[in-house]
Amino acid sequence: MIVNDKNQNDIMNQKLINSFEIDYIFGNKPINRYKNKPTIENIQQRLESLKKKILNISNCDLKNNSKQIVFNDGNLASQIMMVGEGPGQKEDELGKPFVGDAGQLLNKMLNAININRENIYITNVVNYRPPNNRKPEPAEINRYSEFLREHISIIDPKILILMGSTAMESLFGSKIKISQVRGIWKELIINNKTYLTMITFHPAYLLRQADQKKYSWTDLKEIRKQIDKLKLKV
Repeated sequence: MIVNDKNQNDIMNQKLINSFEIDYIFGNKPINRYKNKPTIENIQQRLESLKKKILNISNCDLKNNSKQIVFNDGNLASQIMMVGEGPGQKEDELGKPFVGDAGQLLNKMLNAININRENIYITNVVNYRPPNNRKPEPAEINRYSEFLREHISIIDPKILILMGSTAMESLFGSKIKISQVRGIWKELIINNKTYLTMITFHPAYLLRQADQKKYSWTDLKEIRKQIDKLKLKV
């Protein structure tokens, strides 16, 4: 029987493979050598675990004086994460962040730079409404910042937007003033990972101080520029 060169080479190659006593499976599809981003199911599970931690918190005036937890809103897979201060009356009633007057202004601000709110991810520093809508106290900000850092790690955004001084203080401390650092890109490190962060005014503050809207507009345009630079989908 005549064996052509190709068949002879195939036989020799198979003998060589067999000599290593390793089972090989050949296919035409290329091997995916890159780890995929955590699935939505995995993100959801981690968020549920975090939510349970916050629900089980004890000795908290915020929790004791609220109707319910206000945990999140938006797209779990978003590359843009926004952090506000805490729930107001409307948010406490509906269980979602930024649904009151400040939320309506936020929607307009996002639309102004062609961002659909549904495409980003939103949470707050504290997840329960402060009594009489007061600002969270330093001890409360510090206590909830641990949960917030875990929250950020789970969502793992490309861009992090901090709305207001409370959000700023929870992650960068109280020694800086928002008027001095807003509009400047900063780097926030959580669990050895760096997050590109922009600090800007909270919409509720802008409702009280309309003359400051021009600075927020500058910040928004800078955020849009960075989104385009990174080619993020919003």
